[in-house]
Amino acid sequence: MGAITSGELNFLVFRYLQESGFIHAAFTLGYEAGIHKGGIDGNLVPPGALITIMQKGLQYIELEANADENDEEVDKDFALLEPLEIITKDVEELQQIVKKRKRERFQSDREKDKGKEKECGEEHERRPGGERERDRHDKEKEQEREKDKAERNREHEKEKEKEKQHTEHIDKVKHEEDTLVGGGPAPMDVSTTAHEISSSEVTVLEGHSSEVFACAWSPAGSLLASGSGDSTARIWTIPDGPCGSIMQSSPLGVHVLKHFKGRTNEKSKDVTTLDWNGEGTLLATGSYDGQARVWSRDGELKQTLFKHKGPIFSLKWNKKGDYLLSGSVDKTAIVWDTKTWECKQQFEFHSAPTLDVDWRNNNSFATCSTDNMIYVCKIGELRPVKTFSGHQVGFFRYYIINDSPFGTEQNFFYSASSFPASLEFKREKMLIPLISTIK
Repeated sequence: MGAITSGELNFLVFRYLQESGFIHAAFTLGYEAGIHKGGIDGNLVPPGALITIMQKGLQYIELEANADENDEEVDKDFALLEPLEIITKDVEELQQIVKKRKRERFQSDREKDKGKEKECGEEHERRPGGERERDRHDKEKEQEREKDKAERNREHEKEKEKEKQHTEHIDKVKHEEDTLVGGGPAPMDVSTTAHEISSSEVTVLEGHSSEVFACAWSPAGSLLASGSGDSTARIWTIPDGPCGSIMQSSPLGVHVLKHFKGRTNEKSKDVTTLDWNGEGTLLATGSYDGQARVWSRDGELKQTLFKHKGPIFSLKWNKKGDYLLSGSVDKTAIVWDTKTWECKQQFEFHSAPTLDVDWRNNNSFATCSTDNMIYVCKIGELRPVKTFSGHQVGFFRYYIINDSPFGTEQNFFYSASSFPASLEFKREKMLIPLISTIK
């Protein structure tokens, strides 16, 4: 086995920070270590990989410390070690600790055995010879029965484990099939044939000097907005016609939306999210400095919104366009009145960073967080009107929520976590769980 590289170790730590809810620390590590440049496919890394590897390493060291000089099996005389001991001491020190504990255990067991033998001997002497012989015979038969019983129990446990695994697999497959049949949308046709797109069919938009965090098409016209870690957002004018090198040969119209006057690539000015209003006339951007900015389609700064105390990770206009919703690492969501650009209401329900928000209709919306909760809120209400906690507590986190494409009269929304979990659709009082995996 080859040695693990620093890049691979950085990725494991990065994933561990994400899974533990340390979003700010994960973002900082990913940015400074260039995680996105490492070429590691996160879909291939199982959840909790760092913990699993560390646990196996500790178990290996523990086994190494318990092994004797002849490398004999140690099943019958295995001394457990505390994780802190394994981390802070080398193998030789651990072996000394193991030897000491084995001696102490051996001494204690021997004293117990002596006491039992003495007690049994005294009882044995008080009994007649024939009765003692019967007791000895009964004891031997009892030992044989116990041995046979233990062997049968081991075989029974093995069979139960195999049957359990088989049943779980069948239930999982049946659950997925029942879900698709039980009222959900028909499965779409998926083609497994790969289709390679040649470079002549691709238009590359060059201009950002750092990673691009978000992009969004304008609902009106051929405008594409992008937000980057270079402290800018850009509005690209994409001409009609097919993409490709021919279109790229002519200069593309672009408006640069600078979020910071001076040097670019300032970390606190990363443009982390953006969203167009329904008419495509205004673009809202969210930044790592906690400020939301509103721009015209021509790149003119219209308004700067100050109130969040942490990075903004999500922005959404309602369909009517009279409210703008923002979600932040400061654990809050804010509804902004787009007529006065004042804070209409701030919602402080989550106990961890708010990662995504989405409107249900023009007056109510949902927020999700690393606290494993989804809150459905309504403007004017001081408490959530609905609370959802369907994902399992632990490393599961809500990363995405979205409104149903079937219209508000259906009252659907869906959510997804970073680990395998059930997506929950709500329609009035009926919950329809769907199995999904989103990395």
